[in-house]
Amino acid sequence: MSQAARPVIGITLGDAAGIGPEVSAAALSSGRLDQRFAYRLIGEYPRAEPGRPDERTARAAVDSLEESVRLLRSGEIAAVVTAPVCKASLAAIGYPFPGQTEFYAHHFNTPSPVMCLTGPSLTVGLVTIHEPLRRVPEILTIEGVEHTGRLLADFVRRRGKRWPRIAFAGLNPHAGEEGHMGSEEADIIRPGVERLRATHTDATFSDPLPPDTLFYHAARGGWDAVVCMYHDQGLIPLKLLDFDTAVNITLGLPCIRTSPDHGTAFDIAGKGRANPSSMIAAINLAAEMCIPAGA
Repeated sequence: MSQAARPVIGITLGDAAGIGPEVSAAALSSGRLDQRFAYRLIGEYPRAEPGRPDERTARAAVDSLEESVRLLRSGEIAAVVTAPVCKASLAAIGYPFPGQTEFYAHHFNTPSPVMCLTGPSLTVGLVTIHEPLRRVPEILTIEGVEHTGRLLADFVRRRGKRWPRIAFAGLNPHAGEEGHMGSEEADIIRPGVERLRATHTDATFSDPLPPDTLFYHAARGGWDAVVCMYHDQGLIPLKLLDFDTAVNITLGLPCIRTSPDHGTAFDIAGKGRANPSSMIAAINLAAEMCIPAGA
């Protein structure tokens, strides 16, 4: 494929005071990216002191995100990979979203995006995303469980599993212990699973399972992916096992958006210690998702 004909994957700046610039540059020079694609940094880095985010770095990060939306809509880029941002700095300048996932969901009119994180050991999808733990039981719905399970099964199938096996983590200890430790499993999670079983007969969906044992089996190949009810339920085991190689992908968008599964790491920014493996994996997953299934 000629240089001019290659589709382009865009990479947003993130917060320039963090490790985003380092891992992006390292990924682009690594020789480990899919050569069927070209790669483009979106935006201009402001002058920044490593480890010290400020208003300029926050505004540059937002400008880069907004430019990526324009490029996706125009078809100038085939996918976007987002470097890590500082949520506190963004909030301080009036950024109205709790994270980048919600930013893209808003701009692409996707009311229920699913945050999925995938690595060599685990793949997880979150029914709720950046919510205080106390709110999770209030906002957990049958529809949310069903929606997350469906998108996660589609993602697993898209990556080559013809018959996805999707496990569902219970919300409560022991998955509720038949109602003695909570009713969300019986009232919300199981009905969502039953809907999936009725409409998606080409996949396996588990009953709500105790989370303290579920991830042990999933990490050893017993399940292809796990539907988790809240943020840390999925991210703690994933980062324990796949810290340097996991990727965040937003499911449900009309475009492809991935990101490395780490933050700005201000404590090591500018010290040459940042590991680019997750950024490399994020860029390569974006490239993979751009290629039609079976191609």
